[in-house]
Amino acid sequence: MTTVRARVTILVSSTVLSLATVTGTAAAAPLPDDSGTPVAPPPAVTGVPPYVDQATHSTEPIYDYASAVRESVYVDTTMDTDSDGKDDVIAVDIVRPSETELTGLRIPVIMDASPYYSCCGRGNESEKKTYDENGVIQKMPLYYDNYFVPRGYAVVGVDIVGTGRSSGCGDVGGKDEIDSVVAVINWLNGRNSAHTADGQPVSATWTNGAVGMIGKSYDGTLANGVAATGVRGLKTIVPISAISSWYDYTRSGGVPYSDDYMPWLGGYVGHDSPACEAVRGDLGDNDDDDTGDYTKFWAERDYLKDAGKVKASVFMTHGLSDYNVQTNHFSQWWAALGKNNVPRKLWLGLEDHVDPFEFRRDAWVDELHKWFDYWLQGLPNGVMKEPMASVETAPDVWRDYKTWPAVNHSIPVPLSSGKLGALGKGSVTVTDDPDLTEDDIVADPSEVIAGRQMFLSAPLPRSIRISGTPTVTLKIKSDSITTPVTARLIEYGEAERYTGVRRTDDSTCEGSSVDYDDSCYFTVDKLTEQSDHGIVGRGWIDAAHSASLSMPTPLTPGQWTTVNVPLRAQDEVIPKGRILGLAVTLSDTEWTTPNDTGATIDIDLAGSTLNLPLTTGKVPAPAKVQPIDVDIKTPSQRPDLHDPTH
Repeated sequence: MTTVRARVTILVSSTVLSLATVTGTAAAAPLPDDSGTPVAPPPAVTGVPPYVDQATHSTEPIYDYASAVRESVYVDTTMDTDSDGKDDVIAVDIVRPSETELTGLRIPVIMDASPYYSCCGRGNESEKKTYDENGVIQKMPLYYDNYFVPRGYAVVGVDIVGTGRSSGCGDVGGKDEIDSVVAVINWLNGRNSAHTADGQPVSATWTNGAVGMIGKSYDGTLANGVAATGVRGLKTIVPISAISSWYDYTRSGGVPYSDDYMPWLGGYVGHDSPACEAVRGDLGDNDDDDTGDYTKFWAERDYLKDAGKVKASVFMTHGLSDYNVQTNHFSQWWAALGKNNVPRKLWLGLEDHVDPFEFRRDAWVDELHKWFDYWLQGLPNGVMKEPMASVETAPDVWRDYKTWPAVNHSIPVPLSSGKLGALGKGSVTVTDDPDLTEDDIVADPSEVIAGRQMFLSAPLPRSIRISGTPTVTLKIKSDSITTPVTARLIEYGEAERYTGVRRTDDSTCEGSSVDYDDSCYFTVDKLTEQSDHGIVGRGWIDAAHSASLSMPTPLTPGQWTTVNVPLRAQDEVIPKGRILGLAVTLSDTEWTTPNDTGATIDIDLAGSTLNLPLTTGKVPAPAKVQPIDVDIKTPSQRPDLHDPTH
């Protein structure tokens, strides 16, 4: 293995610096958000911490990581989720500068709350927590402690209720899991109690109470959920590839992606006990997989509805190829936060379910450093004056934008028989064929294929940028009371396209290291492949759920109705000369687990459109549909949500 130590921290002995007791952080001036509304900075305080460079407004690595205080405590709750007659306790592991003990230094907290510390590990290398012979934290997964503790932060890893060394049983995104993290934030702010393993009470006298949460996937989802409670002390969150609504994670418009996912996930990450098996049984009983309805169960796990309670700023990042936590999660959360004037920032990569630490490492660590310095230390470093959005437009090519999405409206693109961009008359028919794969659907786009209707544009006369959430409006007449409806937007044309990442044998080091907790992590290479087509977006809906997810309306066979199919959010520049294709099918047994009906539908062309959030240009119709040859080099493959690597 080749180790590249380009970012190894050189520590300055803390004994040569003035280490006066600090009880707060420097203040940042108010800055406007993208709408011009002033953004409230962190509270103004007095005194400048000794670890802050006043010239650069940046925290500096002056504290010795090797001598950092490592502490494991148990935070009290008023929950008894495993019904054992005792309140659950939440295991909390802490790494903080020794000066918090020696001089009374009070510092902010960077927290990663997770169910994965024991079962699966964190990061691309699946790191787990390790403990010394006394049960005190030694290795904290990921680089956060290595990088930020020397810079005057505490890093806290929380085992959420029912996982790791915490007691109780988790409820997969529900109130109990969220409350277990809120209990820790309350303890950090002096509003809750905690104890050591031997029962001695312990207080968080070393923190000023300012907390920032960060994490990928489930961890970032917890950050979203905790922020949606409005808990005092949570100043910022950094959700990476995170869920905003568990309903939308497990299904699309009433069409489930897989059956019994919630109890499966609870069992994978949680305690193996009869009490927790009973809790997971309740999850399976209440998930309404058979109906696909949005119920009270899902409302409890829907953080969007509580976006108005969010007081923390949000720096989110997501992969535009992510079909584990799909892109509707970031886009709908982003929009809800914007409506409530939440200060926010966004990075969108080409990648799938991948942390930007893997694919844009140096820039990510630098930006994260600035973000936490501003929101947790109150340093006026200009991070909120930067462009709001950064988008990867080609492999390793990034462009900054002042806002996202680029447009807040869509342009309707009409449909005609076989054509996209021309207003049609009459109708076309689709009969359900559950055996159609995605490769079948996108191949031979100019041919007639049973079970699929394809609409093709002319070659684009100029490049277009799709920025936002495309939708498909279909006026249909069905012979069944409901049916799944699937839509795919494809772009045809030769190009070098992103296909994934692969770990290398090289590593970089992001901070300080000790024997039992190093800061070095393998890098990844981006993989590309020359291909003749790419998927811009997919979308699924159960037709009866089109108007309401909670109160479906059965279709009346033989009567026309309008169905709206939301595709996944996207930001993509499609070059001049490419051809767009819209494929409409019914059940999709490859990417979803639909309730098959074997339906046949008619699509009224004049009443149907593809709705594209375009910045410029248009989608022209061909005078005549020309044959397009498609070579399927790499079969498409849906991510397996029951695979722990996802």
